[in-house]
Amino acid sequence: MMKRPKLAGVFLFVGCLLAYLMFVKRHYAATKPDAYRLPPLARAGPDQLGDDRPAAAGPSFRYGIMFDAGSTGTRVHVFKFQMENREAPKLAHETFRAIKPGLSAYADDPEKCSAGIVELLEVAKASVPPSVWTVTPVVLRATAGLRLLPGEKAKHLLDQVRALFQESPFLSGDDSVSIMDGNDEGISAWITVNFLTGDLHSADSPTVGMLDLGGGSTQITFSPQDEKTIQTSPIDYIRSFRMFNVTHTVYTHSYLGLGLMSARLAVLGGVDASPLGGSTELVSPCLAPEYSGRWEHVDVVYTVKGQKAGEPVYEACLNKVEKVLYRKVVRASEAADVEFYAFSYYYDRAVDLGAIEEKDGGTIRVSDYTEAAKRVCSGLSVSPPQSPFLCLDLVYISVLLQELGFPPHKQLKLARTIHQVETSWALGATFHYIESLKRH
Repeated sequence: MMKRPKLAGVFLFVGCLLAYLMFVKRHYAATKPDAYRLPPLARAGPDQLGDDRPAAAGPSFRYGIMFDAGSTGTRVHVFKFQMENREAPKLAHETFRAIKPGLSAYADDPEKCSAGIVELLEVAKASVPPSVWTVTPVVLRATAGLRLLPGEKAKHLLDQVRALFQESPFLSGDDSVSIMDGNDEGISAWITVNFLTGDLHSADSPTVGMLDLGGGSTQITFSPQDEKTIQTSPIDYIRSFRMFNVTHTVYTHSYLGLGLMSARLAVLGGVDASPLGGSTELVSPCLAPEYSGRWEHVDVVYTVKGQKAGEPVYEACLNKVEKVLYRKVVRASEAADVEFYAFSYYYDRAVDLGAIEEKDGGTIRVSDYTEAAKRVCSGLSVSPPQSPFLCLDLVYISVLLQELGFPPHKQLKLARTIHQVETSWALGATFHYIESLKRH
């Protein structure tokens, strides 16, 4: 008869214990410290990355900081984007600052690069509201200058920058600091151009192609419209990526060593390395017959001379250039049909010819470069041009464009800026990085 009250007491005790445990659990969940909560980036969700407004307030803004570490200097771009609901962002503002020399100048004493990086980080801090510092990505991408350094020296420089980024209040991950692959440079510049022309904002807009001729490398990037181009191109020339909820497939390639300065050295008969005890005198039919001068390339000073008058300069130079480019370039089958923008030395040499105004840009045909090359080269013995290399450069550009698949009548657009924004790879690379943060 005494067992029942005992059993009831046990049940009552267990019930009280469970109620107490539930209360403790709830209380702990409500008061547990921030360390156990998701970080702001994950909690905010991909669409609030770097957003500087409370929920349901006015326009939403996001920021991105891109350091461009080039061979001659380091530049910071601080981009402010206005976010639209489910649409591509709009560029609201860009802050830009550049310092010299480039990171590679500190190869033997990497700690000395710190002052310049800190100076540019201060520019970023002044341009981004403190409330969103921790969710604003800071990224450095190095190009030609660091690609040419021995691996260990480049690594020490990048480690120094990485440490400074991690000490900064901005969002910095393991992949925030790196040397940029040439193909990524081409894709990023393509993204920039098509964002600025408005062609990235919908899947139906036809995009424009991008040609860039730097000092050490040259890039071509476009979106093929013909399935055959994708099937017949070298497999590593076709890349796909997502941008603003649209998948883009592009044909892209960076030809290292075919930039204008590297090509100039090859055409003059030099090799892309310091001549160890060898001659630094280069004699070329692409220079005026009686010319003699000095030219510095990658810290080597060369004596360059023209050959004695003989074969017509244009034909002799064309022969040299064709040998340098022989079987080095893949012809892009759709190049004739896609609208292309051309940048860097394509632009500069068109300015030298008077084909476009330096401030405004314009258009040029492939045949314009060829005709100008013939004119400049044939006039070398009469009146030297402003640059002794103009004949060589124009012959090289005209042959390179035709080898890439552009017919003589093809018209190219030349621009330094689109809607007052510089057409560099930095903007596209910032978008690319922000998209990768969304995926992870």
